[in-house]
Amino acid sequence: MELIRPRDEHLFRLTDDTGIMQHSKFGVPDPRFGYTTDDNSRALIVATMFYRNYREEKYLNLIYRYSSFILNSQTPKGNFKNFMGYDRRFLEDEGSEDSFGRTIWALGYCISENILPLSLRRLYKELLQNALKYIEYIKSPRSKAYVILGLYYSLKESTLDRVQIKEYISHLSKSLVRQFRENVDESWKWFEDIMAYSNAILPLSLFEAYKALGEKDILDVALDSMEFLEKIVFRYGYFKPIGCKGWYIRGGTIAEYDEQPVEAGEMILLYKEAYEVLRDVSYICKAKDTFMWFHGKNSKKVSLIDNETSGCYDAITPDGVNLNQGAESLLSYLLAYFTMMDLLNVRKELTVV
Repeated sequence: MELIRPRDEHLFRLTDDTGIMQHSKFGVPDPRFGYTTDDNSRALIVATMFYRNYREEKYLNLIYRYSSFILNSQTPKGNFKNFMGYDRRFLEDEGSEDSFGRTIWALGYCISENILPLSLRRLYKELLQNALKYIEYIKSPRSKAYVILGLYYSLKESTLDRVQIKEYISHLSKSLVRQFRENVDESWKWFEDIMAYSNAILPLSLFEAYKALGEKDILDVALDSMEFLEKIVFRYGYFKPIGCKGWYIRGGTIAEYDEQPVEAGEMILLYKEAYEVLRDVSYICKAKDTFMWFHGKNSKKVSLIDNETSGCYDAITPDGVNLNQGAESLLSYLLAYFTMMDLLNVRKELTVV
């Protein structure tokens, strides 16, 4: 498998002078749905990946734009407003816990990237420090998982209080481990009675927590939950995520559709961390199999990439693809793309050795 430079036209098409728009109608940005901090946070990660690889000013301009959006979204409590209308007015006083977690992920990731200008990293540090006081209020396991990701990355910033950051990671990861232990039985090895969206982020966060803390109990749960998830999403011999029209409730049946790109993207992130912790090259192969879901190795044997627009279709449905090409789908694909580039470079190095 060989990857060439990813295309960026749809990323720029979706982005205006406010930030990245949430939705598109087919390949056309749809201003009626406005923006979210959630999407702008993930766009910040993707733009930073572009800049890290290609060092072009156009990507730095995107980084400033997405950073400004996040700056504008933080509340005095430390959390973040999420939904913004096309008129630049936020539609809520507080965003969801998931959007909080994904924003912390983005801030931590970008704090760790010393290729970025110091003024940007100072901003991310300040926003993160303001947000720490809100962490104690979050209840959602996915929000906890995203926060762990961001905090793990932030450990690379020497001016932050590493002891405090590790305490937060310990608190959040032990909370997830406890929830897993309380919920598990012989046939169900998951954190909740339902497997819904962004499932891979849960074991992924525990791999990161293990890297930070070195506690075997955390690693055991990361492995057990990842293996349980794998049995479900590879039940047909190829990657098929749990459908969003019904999810998978304990004791029930697995929803077949709609299959969403965010699930494939985050599964690839999970395999990257599994490889980094366990040094088992089979995880690189599994990441490749998952990545091919975007390119036709899926239940409908269709590509989710529109070669005309460079966008990513929003889902696989019972009738084929959902032809809309929103921000989350595109960003999930680009995150997967850059993660695969890193993994394939590792594979080449192993081959040379």
